[in-house]
Amino acid sequence: MTDYPRPPFPPQAQPVPGSQQQMQPQPDCGERSYTGSGRLANKIALITGADSGIGRAVAIAFAREGADVAIAYLDEHEDARETARWVEAAGRQCLLLPGDLAQQSVCQDVVERTVAQFGRIDVLVNNAAYQMTYYELEDISDEEWLKTFDINITAIFRLCKAALPHMAPGSSIINTSSINSDTPKPTLLAYATTKGAIANFSAGLAQLLGKRGIRVNSVAPGPIWTPLIVSTMPEEQVSHFGENTPLGRPGQPVEVAPIYVLLASDEASYISGTRYGVTGGKPIL
Repeated sequence: MTDYPRPPFPPQAQPVPGSQQQMQPQPDCGERSYTGSGRLANKIALITGADSGIGRAVAIAFAREGADVAIAYLDEHEDARETARWVEAAGRQCLLLPGDLAQQSVCQDVVERTVAQFGRIDVLVNNAAYQMTYYELEDISDEEWLKTFDINITAIFRLCKAALPHMAPGSSIINTSSINSDTPKPTLLAYATTKGAIANFSAGLAQLLGKRGIRVNSVAPGPIWTPLIVSTMPEEQVSHFGENTPLGRPGQPVEVAPIYVLLASDEASYISGTRYGVTGGKPIL
């Protein structure tokens, strides 16, 4: 709890979607610290937004727990190749799937290519997200609002529909919500609204899919140090990111990954329809 960097951080800004390799300090995705124990042996996982940040940490953890991994990402090829390197170093296969998940055809394609490579999907992790800071409602265009919804929630709907025919009883769907689903940050209005939708979608879908033996849960991270932060927030906010949590710092991606491992594993056979906070001490109601 005390080993990770604490703010203030160096001033920094990047264009969207951001590069993990250019962040200071570097996020810890468990590259040299996460130790697996075979909890996901021989499972097949499709993880979106897994080129960096939380998605990379989940991909590394899943691989070290014994899963083969398909990684969907936008166009951060260098970051994605680095994630694949760590997955393959764990002795597992990694399939890279670039494309814009705001497009229905891309959602269908990443599922079809995963199934073509691995034959099925045991775990679907919907983690890809987009946000942008706005201080006035009038500054949010219709195009910006729809883009945020298309990436953050409509893509999840489409990916779940496409994946379900290839998921057997015992499979798991894990959607990344946010602490913003409970305490929305006003300057992230569109993003926060989608994260509330993800939490509700996950809870409702869990009830629909229970009869098929498929579990659905969501994870609600608090402030986590990822490229999304440095590419979408003002430098002053970046410098002090996570400072207002009870633990006094942002979380690292590796600190979020274990809850995804649990929810993906057979150990979570009676866990469904729930939202799990990883927030540095801020309660989720």
